[in-house]
Amino acid sequence: MRFSTTIAAVAAATLPFASAFHQGFNVAATNLDGSCKTTAQWKTAFQKLHNLPQQISKVRLYASSDCNTLANAVPAAISTNTKILVGVWTEDQAHYTAEKNALEAAIKAHGSDWILAISVGSEDLYRGDTDANTLANQIYDVKGMVHQWNNKKVGHVDTWTAWVDGANQAVIAASDFLGMDGYPYFQNAAIADAASVFWDSVQATQNVAGGKPVWVTETGWPVSGPNSGAAVPSVANAKKYWNQVACQAFKEIPIFWYAYQDFGASPSFGIFGKGGKKIYDLAACP
Repeated sequence: MRFSTTIAAVAAATLPFASAFHQGFNVAATNLDGSCKTTAQWKTAFQKLHNLPQQISKVRLYASSDCNTLANAVPAAISTNTKILVGVWTEDQAHYTAEKNALEAAIKAHGSDWILAISVGSEDLYRGDTDANTLANQIYDVKGMVHQWNNKKVGHVDTWTAWVDGANQAVIAASDFLGMDGYPYFQNAAIADAASVFWDSVQATQNVAGGKPVWVTETGWPVSGPNSGAAVPSVANAKKYWNQVACQAFKEIPIFWYAYQDFGASPSFGIFGKGGKKIYDLAACP
């Protein structure tokens, strides 16, 4: 089913904390050699995104403490006027505590204007790493921690299949927004069907969101890797998926494309290759 302009209008109406639909990219904290990005390297990444025809100024980062993500990335974000969808890992108590402490330290050091929103956990429900009530309590916990400094929205990122699972309703209730990951590639869709498969997953998530805003936090098409059913990775197909999905989604729903780079991954979804050049053209959308 095509995501209609009527649904888009509903999405806009349920997004009071944004004046326009966010256009962003997922950016990992590691370099090609596995080392952690320095502040200078974060700045380079953010500037590359700003220099795209779409002038991307929003990014999703997966962690707060790992690789000193926020300690290194926030100064770069401030200097480039980039807003961050912050990730807080929830797995194991020590890691979760370190993540909260890193977020708290970044806010104390730099204020909170650089924060777009906060995601507590990423695909925990899909992986079966936790239960909905435990995750919901962690979302409330982070809300309580950051409330004293700002009114940023706090939600969770998971696959669309996890969101439509009725067993996870407690997480929907706790979240200010639903971050939805949807990949037609992993649903074995041919590139000719990919756009409709993607919008079906958006609609399915909207249907269970209870009027809360749905953000697409991950989608993309691999440039290389194994076939997944009828889904064939290639540069040409990745470009087709960008033209068919990204260009329309940017007009209709907050979206964070996957990914800026993903060195060594198979399948690989990265837009920028090892030499820092675009793997395929991201020409301005009509």
